[in-house]
Amino acid sequence: DFEEIITYLIQHLIIPLLPIFIFGIFLNMSYSGQVVTIMNVFLKIIGIIFILHVLLLVIQFTLAGIVAKKNPFVMLKLMLPAYFTALGTQSSAATIPVTLAQVKKIGVRDEIASFAVPLCATIHLSGSMLKIVCCCLALMLIQGIEIDFIQFLGFMLMLGIAMVAAPGVPGGAIMAAIGIIASMLGFSPENQALMIALYIAMDSFGTAGNVTGDGAIAVTVNQIFKKKII
Repeated sequence: DFEEIITYLIQHLIIPLLPIFIFGIFLNMSYSGQVVTIMNVFLKIIGIIFILHVLLLVIQFTLAGIVAKKNPFVMLKLMLPAYFTALGTQSSAATIPVTLAQVKKIGVRDEIASFAVPLCATIHLSGSMLKIVCCCLALMLIQGIEIDFIQFLGFMLMLGIAMVAAPGVPGGAIMAAIGIIASMLGFSPENQALMIALYIAMDSFGTAGNVTGDGAIAVTVNQIFKKKII
């Protein structure tokens, strides 16, 4: 019941107001003369994160291919419909039917696919994790905030726990993470606003990485429990 309340608030209150919030952020940056510099950095960050997402998916499917003795690139190609659906919906939950259908095409049994895919849509947010960590690191470098390795490692570990609670709706991950970003990294309200703007600008890439990676997990689980079920 509490999950439904949080999801409703994010979908009907926070998400509709975000464009206005982000618009105000960029108006303020334009007034202070920072917008060109920050936008140039944002574009570079987006490019780097996209490359890292591709590498992450290749690693995930390579490991799954080794376990299941299948061609990782063939499996990755079969997951492309789920990837592009996630780009459009920006929601792991909304992409579940497509992800489920593509996972079955890879060769995952129905009972494993029906269990793994909905579960991963909730708890597997590797793409979002990668994006949040990169954005935080970039903003800390831009703002000249001192980076302490131990502190940042603790932040990443806590973020992994927080992501389990992230609702499968557009912007859900950053809303779940913004509290620990402020408390553990010391981000000011202005930096938190920039973080939200940067995340929302490329939310679809993180979601696409999440749901596509679900296929690799489902294949691995299918192989591990193959003998036990048979």
